[in-house]
Amino acid sequence: MEKVKLAVIYYSMTGINYQLAQWAAEAGQAAGAEVRLLKVHELAPQSAIDNNPAWKATVDATKDILEASSNDLDWAEAIIFSVPTRFGNLAAQMKQFIDLQGGVWAQGKLMNKVVSGMSSAQNPHGGQEATVKSLYTSMMHWGAIIVAPGYTDPAIFKAGGNPYGTTVTQGQDGKMVEDVKDAVFHQAKRTVEVAEWLKKGKE
Repeated sequence: MEKVKLAVIYYSMTGINYQLAQWAAEAGQAAGAEVRLLKVHELAPQSAIDNNPAWKATVDATKDILEASSNDLDWAEAIIFSVPTRFGNLAAQMKQFIDLQGGVWAQGKLMNKVVSGMSSAQNPHGGQEATVKSLYTSMMHWGAIIVAPGYTDPAIFKAGGNPYGTTVTQGQDGKMVEDVKDAVFHQAKRTVEVAEWLKKGKE
């Protein structure tokens, strides 16, 4: 059987979701998938980015990462999204990327994709769960197969116990408060595994 094709698609302002996405990509490769690590298009003006050192550092550090496209979604059999919360919802950059997929959706190219989501916020109850669930609402419209981590591994509890998807709090120092690397690895491995089951069933 050919390798599962996994797209890890993220938006990150200060590097938290970029790190989550890197871990997911690494875990996907370790699980035997062919992986594309991709970012969504930035909508903020350059002046806003330049006035925020952490934001500018992230943009500079990820300048060589390709932007996700409809072709990447068509290519992928599994997709992991990582996106920060904005008022309990998806960041506009990720929302616009999803909103632009009407063409491939209408062609039936998004159905049966295996998907999973991760998120972050600046405080423990900053909307992380709502953001992941908002992402999953769009995925239901795609006809995708949502793979939430649930409570399928002890790493989920160590990371804070979110059954919808790995989520983190960004501390005052700009770093993650929770210990989530193992949870991200489990979530990515589980996503690839379910995609493999589906691929075998189709074949």
